[in-house]
Amino acid sequence: MDQPSKNQATPLSKIGEFKLINHLTEKVDIKHKSTIKGIGDDAAIIKGGKEELVVTTDMLCEGIHFDLLYTPIKHLGYKAVVVNLSDIYAMNARPEQITVSIAVSNKISVEFLEELYEGIQMACDNYQVDLIGGDTTSSNSGLIISVTAIGRALKEDIVYRSTAAANELICVSGDLGGAYMGLQLLEREKSIYESSKGVQPDLSGYDYILERQLKPEARFDIIHTLKKKGILPTSMIDVSDGLSSDLLHLCEASNLGCSLYEEKIPIDTTTVSISEDFKIGQTTAALNGGEDYELLFTVKLDDHEKITQIPEITIIGHMNGKGEGKNLITTTGSVIEITASGWDSIED
Repeated sequence: MDQPSKNQATPLSKIGEFKLINHLTEKVDIKHKSTIKGIGDDAAIIKGGKEELVVTTDMLCEGIHFDLLYTPIKHLGYKAVVVNLSDIYAMNARPEQITVSIAVSNKISVEFLEELYEGIQMACDNYQVDLIGGDTTSSNSGLIISVTAIGRALKEDIVYRSTAAANELICVSGDLGGAYMGLQLLEREKSIYESSKGVQPDLSGYDYILERQLKPEARFDIIHTLKKKGILPTSMIDVSDGLSSDLLHLCEASNLGCSLYEEKIPIDTTTVSISEDFKIGQTTAALNGGEDYELLFTVKLDDHEKITQIPEITIIGHMNGKGEGKNLITTTGSVIEITASGWDSIED
């Protein structure tokens, strides 16, 4: 096959991760009636009898998604599982199985992999999922971990990104920006460690944001609470790429606009404090940071009272008609267009 000439080649960084996915998959066609939902959501949906199968895959690559200098091996195994389970919960489904495939370099020891799998098994135990298979191969470019998660849900319980409606409430679980600020702290201490021999990292007092980055949790508790309260979200996504990017995914999939209120965005006091130290706006951290793995979803106005009774959930805005824009209303009352400034794994 002929290779494109140099003047025809388009750098990946120019198009970005999500536009690249759309570009590469725009001609993909579905051949089987058993494929209910393919590309374009947190997970694919496959016809599976009484309940539908929900399937998702995610990769973590050394040097891109993690740094072994400051990432505990067991935590890495745990996180590799959790980021996939979060996608299953974002479809309002329950995960049941995972497969794990790894590519390793010759610098990796058996003991290293034993510890990695201890973390994987810990996540399996905590979330009650089975490790049922995978693959191993060699790598010339560091450690690569690929996890596929398989879940189930009744057809009527599955929640997509594309089913929100105008005037519905935008809600988010937990708080945002902590994982991003945890990463900033780790990178700063790494820089100090590498430039000043013998200087040990000072991470005291930052346990919360460090855990948000190194050992996140998937919000199965939120799924359970919503079900208990009789609330079925009208659309949902997990916050993996940043609030701004993931909210835009909901808007674009549902063909709607939105109004997001800065003063309503939940941010932990530790995140606020360290963002001030780094001179990074706390709203910037929440909007653009990513890796919080909270659930971002919409509900009908009729569910307002029920939602306000759940302490772990915050109403942060509402959906608008398509022509009304996708806007952030700041604490000063300014209206700013929301842009996708979150995590992009192929940007320079």
